[in-house]
Amino acid sequence: MKKKVAFYTLGCKLNFSETSTIARGFVDEGFERVDFSQQADMYVINTCSVTENADKRFKTVVRQAHKANPDAFVAAIGCYAQLKPEELAAVDGVDLVLGATEKFKITDYVNDLFGRPKTALRMTEIHSCEIKEADFYVGSYAIGDRTRAFLKVQDGCDYKCTYCTIPLARGISRSDTLENVLNNAKEISAKGIKEIVLTGVNIGDYGKGEFGNKKHEHTFLDLVEALDRVEGISRLRISSIEPNLLKNETIDFVAHSKRFVPHFHIPLQSGSDELLKLMRRRYMSNLYTDRVKKIKEVMPNACIGVDVIVGFPGETEEHFLTTYNFLSQLDISYLHVFTYSERDNTPAATMEGVVPKAVRNKRSKMLRGLSVKKRRAFYESQLGSERTVLFEGENKEGYIHGFTENYIKVKAPWDPALVNTVHEIQLREIDADGLVRFDFSSKDVFVQ
Repeated sequence: MKKKVAFYTLGCKLNFSETSTIARGFVDEGFERVDFSQQADMYVINTCSVTENADKRFKTVVRQAHKANPDAFVAAIGCYAQLKPEELAAVDGVDLVLGATEKFKITDYVNDLFGRPKTALRMTEIHSCEIKEADFYVGSYAIGDRTRAFLKVQDGCDYKCTYCTIPLARGISRSDTLENVLNNAKEISAKGIKEIVLTGVNIGDYGKGEFGNKKHEHTFLDLVEALDRVEGISRLRISSIEPNLLKNETIDFVAHSKRFVPHFHIPLQSGSDELLKLMRRRYMSNLYTDRVKKIKEVMPNACIGVDVIVGFPGETEEHFLTTYNFLSQLDISYLHVFTYSERDNTPAATMEGVVPKAVRNKRSKMLRGLSVKKRRAFYESQLGSERTVLFEGENKEGYIHGFTENYIKVKAPWDPALVNTVHEIQLREIDADGLVRFDFSSKDVFVQ
């Protein structure tokens, strides 16, 4: 009988793309992939260490695995596994911890595990590396609900933001070759998937080669232009991109592209220039304002999402209000709010001016409230317009959901025939839950 393997991913789209590639490697080795809630012989947890909550969730996920099968092997991979391998190894029930370079060779380690009795393996195996050894690139892509795929184009980061552990967990900035990215995009297209989301740690830095080569073989604009020519993909979406790396040429190209959609997610982190300097960000607030204005100038209906951190060391009430007012006046569509949490081995962890957690939580709640208002205002601004919707594959309380090209979430009564189909609709009204609702009996819906 085939051995069964299950996967659980914590964190970002990049982690999901890598989990999917690793899972395909298991299948190639003869394993059967099953849902994480099912009984399996092996459970693989791809970890994240961006926030304190991601760390805490790991123990819960390990318990879930052993509840499904107390005799199963459990492996931890990913960012947390690279940063704190001993801490993960100390969690009861964990058998294998693999760092940044070893995670893509996991089937070699797992086959060795299965070659020995479980009872003989009470010491957790740790295989980690110095992060400077993570100087090679492994391409990957994730296929989830048949409607969209996360395509990894870049890994690592050369930035030194004072709050961030990602360079310690993933190493230097490096990129896939343009040829490999295009081949992966063609593979995705051949599977009938309608949308590709470009992902990486710092995708605007695309083009840096392996082994610390700082020369850009291609630019991010080269990548975008080449992907736009791949046949069979209805939509291409850019995930998070640094404001200083989002150039006018890229914005103008997206504005006239048939495949790239008018949706940008641009990290801000703070509206205070003083805090941006403490964070060692590579821009000031005026550049961020310029990027938003440029997008809206050429794509008035574009959706713009923003990352922001509250409670960074030294953030006074005045600093916070500067950020709040800056975001309130900016023509953006929604916020991703992160409550600052201290991360070991980062400069920010030892900075003065620690903000009490109760204050951090209060500020986070205020910005999340602002995000609700921004999203509502953006949705209302789009009422009466015609948009295309790509429907996803899940039945949620009798409704099917999808997103327009400019990232408006819509819902319709559940119909399995709608899964992975694109329709042109007219946005008419916002339902009580804040989503645009419509019925296919309406004359405002056009099949594309």
